[in-house]
Amino acid sequence: MKKVVMVISHTGFRDEELLQPKKILESNNIEVIVASTESTPAHGKLGAVVNIDRLLRDLTSADFEALFFIGGPGCVAYWDDPLAHKLLRDAFSSGKIVGGICSGCVTLARSGILKEKRATVFPGDSKELLENGANYTASLVEKDGNIITASGPDAAVAFGREIVRALSE
Repeated sequence: MKKVVMVISHTGFRDEELLQPKKILESNNIEVIVASTESTPAHGKLGAVVNIDRLLRDLTSADFEALFFIGGPGCVAYWDDPLAHKLLRDAFSSGKIVGGICSGCVTLARSGILKEKRATVFPGDSKELLENGANYTASLVEKDGNIITASGPDAAVAFGREIVRALSE
């Protein structure tokens, strides 16, 4: 069974950006591993409470086929996180699928992997992508090679479907 890691902030992740793609992936027999910085249940911006399967610090790119950073106000905790950046760069360089949704895409941009890549993000964060060398498209969902980015909560279902497509290629 293919494994996808979805990294959420311990508080303030955007509920539907995790839960809608997670449901789509699981209905396609893809295992979803929810990761964060703390092992206690995480709390979404809209009230969801989610159990954490793995700690971010314990993950390596050998643990999964795809890695995604989920948005919401709490995701800024990962924007400059060296562990998050290293995991993203390792996964990307080994050909794994990587990505993010909403403001979670800023973590990818600041890690350096979006340089000269087509990408989207929550519109208020487009400057972050541009400043880090990405080609910002403003699309709902954007795929460039093994990178998938999505613009926000309204893109959650399309994001999940694109991940399924990419994993079946």
